[in-house]
Formats: sequence, C-alpha cells, structure tokens
Amino acid sequence: MSTPEAGAPPHPVPDAGSPAKDQPPADPAPSDDTGHGDQPEPEERDQPQNAWSARRDLVDHSPRSMNVGARARFSGGLLGGDQHGGISGGQFSGDVFLGSKTEIYQLTAPGFGTSASASGEIPAATLEELSSRFVADERLMSRLLGRLRDDRVLVLSGGRFTGRRTAALMLLHRLGALPVRTLVHDTTGPSGLADLVTGEHQARGHVLCDLAPRRDDPLRWTHLLAARDRLAERDAYLVVTLDPGAALDDVTAEEWRAPAAADVLAVQLRARTDEETAAKLLDLPQVADFLERSHQPREAAAFAQLLGRYAAGEVAEDAVGQFSLVSLESQVQEWFEEDDTSLHLRDKAFLVALAAFDGGPYALTAELSDLLYRFLQETENPAHVPEVPVFGTHVGKRLQRARAERYSEDEQTEWGPVTQQKARFRDERASLVLLREVWTGHPSARPALIRWLRRLADDGRPLVRTRAAATVAVLTRTDLPSAMALVIEPWGTSKLFRHRLVAVNSLTLAHLIDTPNIPRILDAWCAGDDPRLRWVAVRAYGLLGPERPEQALAALRGAVRRLYADAPDDIDGELARELAEAVELLLLSAASETVLAELRTHLDDDRAVHDLTLGGFVNACRRTESDDQRYGTPLVLGWFARSAAEGGPAAQGVPYLWRAALADPRTTRHALDVLREWVLIADRSTAVEWALAALLPTLVTTAAEDQRLSHLLRTMPGEDGDPPPLVASRLLTTLPTR
Repeated sequence: MSTPEAGAPPHPVPDAGSPAKDQPPADPAPSDDTGHGDQPEPEERDQPQNAWSARRDLVDHSPRSMNVGARARFSGGLLGGDQHGGISGGQFSGDVFLGSKTEIYQLTAPGFGTSASASGEIPAATLEELSSRFVADERLMSRLLGRLRDDRVLVLSGGRFTGRRTAALMLLHRLGALPVRTLVHDTTGPSGLADLVTGEHQARGHVLCDLAPRRDDPLRWTHLLAARDRLAERDAYLVVTLDPGAALDDVTAEEWRAPAAADVLAVQLRARTDEETAAKLLDLPQVADFLERSHQPREAAAFAQLLGRYAAGEVAEDAVGQFSLVSLESQVQEWFEEDDTSLHLRDKAFLVALAAFDGGPYALTAELSDLLYRFLQETENPAHVPEVPVFGTHVGKRLQRARAERYSEDEQTEWGPVTQQKARFRDERASLVLLREVWTGHPSARPALIRWLRRLADDGRPLVRTRAAATVAVLTRTDLPSAMALVIEPWGTSKLFRHRLVAVNSLTLAHLIDTPNIPRILDAWCAGDDPRLRWVAVRAYGLLGPERPEQALAALRGAVRRLYADAPDDIDGELARELAEAVELLLLSAASETVLAELRTHLDDDRAVHDLTLGGFVNACRRTESDDQRYGTPLVLGWFARSAAEGGPAAQGVPYLWRAALADPRTTRHALDVLREWVLIADRSTAVEWALAALLPTLVTTAAEDQRLSHLLRTMPGEDGDPPPLVASRLLTTLPTR
C-alpha cells in the first residue's frame, strides 16, 4: 500500500487538471513485446489518466458501429443534453454476432460472378439472358461502343464485382462480335496479348478479364497495337478488364462505373416476375434496407433470385430480411479464403486494421495495418525477416477492394478538432462481421492479432488505445472466455495504468454491445483480492454505473470500506482517488438524481463512505460544461439552479452535501478552492452569478458556516494576484446574516 502524497488530504479527492494534463504522455513510437521496433515506454512515464478525461476519450474515439457517442449512448446528465451523461444501454445489431440463420446463397448470378477461370466460348443463350437483364448508363455504353468499334481493343478499368465483365460481354454482343470467347492470360505478360486472340477458334469477340500487369512489365500501347493488327485480320474485337490503378504505359483505360443496386434489382425482378409482383416486392421494407447498404450488382442479382423464390412461396420472409447480412458475411469470408489470390496478405492486414479503425484517419489505419502485416508474416514464416513495402499502394484501389470510402471530417484531439482524411466501410456492419470472422474463423491469426492489440494498447494516441479496446470488445462479444484469458485479464493485472485503462474500456464497450456477464465480472473483481483488478472494476463502475446506480454505489461503498479496513493508517491513495472519481462520474451521469439520493442516505454510514461521498462530490463540482473552457458553467451549480426553479431534489441535496464538505476538515480546503473558482467564473457570467447567489444562502445555517463563507468572499484574491473581483462583494450581500 502507498500513502497519500505529501500535502494531499487523506481522503479520496484528486486535484483536477486541465484536459491536456489529464492525458498520459504521448509515446513517440509503440513498444513491441517481441523484440522488434522501439523499446517499451519507461514505466516512470506511465501515469493514470483521470476518469473524466478518460471517459471523454472513450466518447470521442469509439467506433460508429458501437453507437457510443454523445448523441447516442451518453444520455442527458446534468447538462440536460448530450455531452456529459453516463454510458447507458442502446440498440445494437446483435444479429451480427448470431451467425447466419439462413442458407448461404450463391452470389454468382449470371454475369455478376467472378471472371471465367478457363478459356472457352460463351453460349449465345447466356448472352441473350444477360442482355435482357443488363443495366448501364446508356451514354457511357454508346461511347464505349464507339471506341471499341474504332480501335478493336478496349481496356476497361473498374473495381471487382462492379459488373465490368458483364459490360465487356454486352459491348461485344451489341457490336455483333459473335461468338464471344473468354481468354485466360498466360505467363508471358502483356507482350503476349496478341497471341491470345489467335488460334483455330472462330470467335470474333474476345474478353480477357482481370489482367494484372506488374509495375516492371506494364501494359503498353504497343501491346494493344499488335493485338489490334491480329484482330483486324479476323474482323474481331477484344475487351480487357483490369483493376483501377493497374500498371499502364501510354494506355488510356475507360472507367467502368457499377450500375446502382436499385436499378439492377428492378430489372432482374421484372425479368423474373410480372410487373405487379415486381412492384410489390420493391416496396418491401427489407428491400429498402438492402438498398441502403451499398451492395454490389452481383448481390442485387442474387437478391432478386431470392425475392423471386419468396414471391413463389419457396422461402420465408425472415430469409429476405437476413439476406443483406448473409451477403456481407459471404463477402468477408471470401476476403479471407486461402485460395483468394486477388488479396495479398498485406491487403488482408489492411482489412483487419480498417475494421478496428473504421471511420478513423486513413494514414493511421494504413500505418498500423503494416504493423499487423509484419506480425502476420512472422506467424506464417518465423524464419523470414518481415518486409513492408514503403511505396506502391494505391489508396483508391485499396479502399475499393475493401468496399470502403475516403472522406474528410474533424477528429477530436486534446488540442481541439483537427480535419483529417478518414476511411470507413460503406456498410457499418462490416467491421463487426470482419473481426468476428478473423477471430473465430481463422484462429491461426490470433497470435499476431493479440500481439498487435498489445502494441496498440501501448500507443500514446488516445484514438489508438480506444480502438484497441473497441476491437477487443467485439472479440469479447464473439468469444468471451478466450478474449478474457488472452487479452483483457493480462491488461487488467498489468502494473501499467495505460494497460488497465484499455481493459476498462474493453469491458465497458463489451457491455454496451450486449456481451453477457460483464457486471458479474466487475462485481467479482471489485470484491476480489487483486488490487489492480479492483482498480479496473472501480473505473468501469463509473462508466456503466448509470444503468444500475444502486448496485454500483453499493459495490463502491464495499470497496472503500475494505480499503480502510485493510490498512486504516496506510490507505492506498491511488485506489481511493479512483473510487472518488467513479462517484464523480455517477453523479454527473443520467442517473444523477438517484445517485444524489443514495449519497445523502449513506453519507454518515461510516468514515470510509463519508470520505468517498464528499470526495466524489467535490470532484464533480469542479467540472464545467466545456472541458476546454475554464469559465464554462459548473455542471453541479447549473443542476442546482434548475432544480431550485423547478422544485427538484437537487435544490436540497446539493446544499446538503456542500455543507458537509465545507464542515469536514478533510475536505474544507478543497471545497473552498472550488467555491473560489465558481466566484471567478461568476465574475464573467451573469447566469453563474445568479445561480451562485441562490446557492450561497442555503449553505449558511450556523455562525461557523457564515464566518467561513464571509471570510472567503472578503479575502479571496482575483486572478493573477489582482484585487478581489467585484462579484465577491455582491455575493457577500446574499448571505443571510448580511
């Protein structure tokens, strides 16, 4: 046990700090528990971040998929608004974690699947069927047809599963270049392009899908010229499809844009059913939900197949509603299949990083994805020295493959909002599905993923640490025993505060996404013998307590009584401060009235609870509406003023605790310091002055109380040693004896 710092009171009342001081020192480079990279941050730099600023970081940096934000999860509080409430329960897409409840539908509807794996002629009937269901921008198709007719060779650039192969087939079909043959590119490189269109077959239309020229052997105009000469001899045509950003030299590729999923779905339905049935199906709410999810054309075509079966009575309505999630799960599984050669290990590492940092700065996501890539390489081949390419990754291509987008948005920092280029999945469920798939579907990736998360927990950036916690929360929801044993418990028992804080946030977020048994874990840790786990539980109570305030306060009272009983003359000051900060958060939460009543009821139970109550109350009185503004309205004072006007319980409860705090020798000095700050704020705010003028008379019921407050108002200095502010003399007249 440690003793309180010299000069500090023996009760749990920490000094309030500025937001910047609340942050732990930034780690210039993450530590590495494997011997690679920089050395771990020195332990002497590891300082506990106070609970108020830690809660602020959790709000600012939690991912959108968890719906933990000022507007969504932090309800009300003393502001009567959004900023400073406590964490409360809400809606969460639990079905994401329940697994697929329907059959996995084949997503390779004609023309919308992967490119042909072997060379061969496409049946005319297939082309006719595709033509009857084809959707495209006709102006674009007209321009592409003109260029193909003139040049005989057309290079079409578009993302995977955007319908680029179908577009190539339809261009040849409309041009009358029949029959059409698909080609498989051999190992000779782009220079062998001309040889692919020769042979004994009589095809006039040729499609070469997914050409992937290397940087050292790009597709050149001379290659197209050679192929065009061969095609002209046979009155034939060739369409080549490739990814955006493919290696080209003096070749201008035409960009193919995917048709809207709504258009694909409508055309496909009308081809399968009559007009009236198609209209009814398109009006289903499940269809509207599907179309909001940015699905690919192949998924829209497969959805049309399912809707046709639903109209025929072959599948239930539940299958229609679940199809969107099922198709997303299928896409994620496809990304991580062993035989998917289109995605390099580095691309898969980026997908995992994007799932963890969804909606975060792109540069940060890319930086940390390369760290994960290193760890994954070591897992695959421990004898190999990990290598990370420095340049060459095309941002647009990387995000397109991930079905993600880049956008600009402000990111909250300890210095204020900063505009960042961010990246996010188009479907907000993707991060949850992807992390579940990696953790449960590919256990061999766990060692690398755990090492990566430990590095993130050591990072000096609050965003990185918060996202590490959010990622672990998802893993906990997916597999509670493994996540607890492999990640959370090692963090919780760490001697480093920053690790324990990540454990706190992990458990908090896990509870918010409906992971079972989190309160049971906290109760056990709070009553257990490990002081570090008690620290974690106490922190988490401050965040989750508003859902069950009576139980949370009872647990905190039990913890502080045990703290005093174990070493009454040598109290663990750090844990005592944590207990007070937990009470502070509960008092400033949406459960404030219940908490206030509990604090009044149990104030005089015993010395330990008395100190806990007053310590948390004085801490709460320090907080203002705007963390980054020194002269914002004090939250507790504003609460009192509203209650006094409306006849609420705080009109008596707040003065009751104030009188107790001013009368207790352990808290008098700190309480007077807070009142002094309130007076300085009142000197700049008429509203605060009126609220303080209403409060001060309620604090005087004895001569000693009058003398204490009168002395404060008569002798307090102004800022920077200036004379007392004029508001002090005005407030002095509000005391009853005046």
